[in-house]
Amino acid sequence: MSLFPPSFVDDLKSHADIVQVVTERVPSLKRSGATWKGLCPFHGEKTPSFHVNGDKGLFYCFGCGVGGDVIKFVELFDKVTFPEAVRQLAARAGLVVPESEDARQDAETQRERDALLTIHDVAAAWFREQLAGPMGAAARRLLTDRGMTAATIEQLGFGYAPASREALKTHLMKKGFAPALAIRSGLVAEREQGVLADRFRNRLIIPIARDTGSVIAFGGRAMEAGQQPKYLNSPETPIYVKGRTIYGLHLSKAAIQRARHAVLVEGYFDVAQALQAGITNVVASSGTALTAAQARLLKRFAASVVLSFDPDAAGQGAAARTSELLVAEGFKVNVTMLPGGDDPDTFIRKHGGAAYQSRLKSSRPYLEYLLDRTASEHDFTQDDSRREFLARMLGVAARIPDAAGRDQFADRLAHKAKITEEVVRAEIRKAAVQKQTAVAAVERRTAAGRPAKPAELGLIWAILHQTTAALPLLAELEPGDLEGLAAGPILQQARYLQEWPAGTLPEALIERLNSEEVRLVEEVGRQKQSPGDPVECVRTLKRMRYDRERAAVQREIDRLQEAGAARHDQEITALWDRKKALLQRIEALMAP
Repeated sequence: MSLFPPSFVDDLKSHADIVQVVTERVPSLKRSGATWKGLCPFHGEKTPSFHVNGDKGLFYCFGCGVGGDVIKFVELFDKVTFPEAVRQLAARAGLVVPESEDARQDAETQRERDALLTIHDVAAAWFREQLAGPMGAAARRLLTDRGMTAATIEQLGFGYAPASREALKTHLMKKGFAPALAIRSGLVAEREQGVLADRFRNRLIIPIARDTGSVIAFGGRAMEAGQQPKYLNSPETPIYVKGRTIYGLHLSKAAIQRARHAVLVEGYFDVAQALQAGITNVVASSGTALTAAQARLLKRFAASVVLSFDPDAAGQGAAARTSELLVAEGFKVNVTMLPGGDDPDTFIRKHGGAAYQSRLKSSRPYLEYLLDRTASEHDFTQDDSRREFLARMLGVAARIPDAAGRDQFADRLAHKAKITEEVVRAEIRKAAVQKQTAVAAVERRTAAGRPAKPAELGLIWAILHQTTAALPLLAELEPGDLEGLAAGPILQQARYLQEWPAGTLPEALIERLNSEEVRLVEEVGRQKQSPGDPVECVRTLKRMRYDRERAAVQREIDRLQEAGAARHDQEITALWDRKKALLQRIEALMAP
C-alpha cells in the first residue's frame, strides 16, 4: 500500500534540489564536470567516490554501492523513515503532503496521531511557562540545587506542573482540544463520576521525545518528600510506546554517530549532567530494562555501548541484564564502574565532567567485567561452586551471537575457572545449541540444501496450528515471494489448497509433499510456540523478495555503469526507476 500518491512523490523530487540537500550535509561535495563529487558520508574513504547527478536527481557511491534519490539520501543520512523523509522535504519545499487513495483508510488514525503530537507540543510549552512563572520557583530551586544551568534547562525543555487539579486541562480546553483527546493523550485522567483531572500535579516535568525530536510523553518528578511515586510517566499511547523509546536520543544521535558509540545511563538527570558536562553521546533507559526494540533503535546509530549504571545491587543487576541483551543483539559492550553511592548525576556534580569522561575511557569490556564479578562470588576450591560458576557463564556465552566471540570468551572463561579450553569450548557449543530459539532449533535443510528461513517456518506452523487464520495470509503471497525459498514448494502447495476445508488441510498438504518436506513440516509442527507472527512472516517474505530484486537491479546498474554510463543512459535511468519503486515497496512494508 502506497503511503503517498506517486504523482506527489515525483513532484516533491522535482522541487527538492538534491545537490543543495546533499551539499548542506556533505561539505566536501564539489562540481566535477556535469555532476558533483565528494567523500561518501556513508562509509569512510580518503578518495572521493560519491557522485550526485543534479539533472537526474540521483546520488551514487562507487565505493560502497549506496545510491538513490533525494528522499533516500535524507533517509540514510538523517536516519529517518521514508514517510519522515518525505514530510521533511515537503516542509522544506513548502508543499502540502496529500494522502493516496489507499492511505485514506488510515486517515483517521493519522489525524489522531497528529493531534496527539500537537497536544503534547502545547502542553510542553505550557509546562515551560509554568516553570518560568511565580509558581515554578520551587522547581527552579530544585534544578539549581542539582547544578542545572539555564542553557541545559532550555535544551532539555524542563517544565513544571502546578499543584492545581485542572490547570492544564483548562488550558487545553481553551486551546480547542476535545476532552476525549486530552484523556487519550494521558495528560488528563478521568476520575470517579467522569471528573477530569490533570495527571501531572506539583511535579517537575521532563519531556520525552522520539528520536526525531517530537515530544510524545512526559516524566514528572515529585517535588515534595513522601510524594509518590517519585517519578510518574505518561501512559502508553498511539504515539508513545515505552519499550521503543530511548530518552535523549533526539539530542545525542549525531554525537553518537561521530563518537561511534553511545553512553547508556539510567535516569533523566544522568543524561542532563552528562550533556551539560560536554558528554553529548549519552542516552538513558529511563530506569527500566532495555528492550530488544530499543536496542535495534540504538543500533541505527552505533554498534558499541558503554554502560554507566548505578553501582548498587539493583543497578548492577540491570547492567547485567542490559549488557546480555546488547551482546545478543550484536553490540560491543563496555561497563564503567563508579564509587559506591554515586550515579553519573552525583558523580559529575562531585568530581566534574572530565573525571567522568576519564571513567568512561577506562571502562572494561562487559564480558571481562562479568567474569571477574561472578568469579568473586564463588569459591573455586569447592567443586559445587566451580560448577555453578561455569553454568552461569555458559548461559552468557550461549547468547553471544558470533562464533569468534564465543571462542574468545571461552579462552577467558577457561583461564578464570582453571579448566582446559577444549572442555569449555565443547560446553559452550552444547549450551549454544540448547539456548537456540525455536526457530533455530527447527531450522533444517531441504533436499535442495538450503536452510529454511524463520519467516517460512512461522507460516508453516500457522498452517498446521492456526489454519483458518493462515489461509488469508497465504493468499497475500505471490509466486515471486516464494521463489528460491527452501520451503517455497511447501508454501506453494499450501496455496493450491486454499479452498480445502481448514480442518483437513494440514493432512492434505502432507500427502502432497516429499519425504524431506514432510520431515520439516512435522518438526515445525511439534514446536509448542510459533517461530514467528504469521502477519510479520508474510511481510518478511515480501520484503526478502523486494530485497532480492533490488540487489539484482543494482548489479545490473553497476554492470552498465562500468560498461559506459553514457552509452547506457536510458537503461540505467529505467533501472533506477525500478529500484526506487522497490525501495518504496520496502518502506511501505516496514511502516508501522
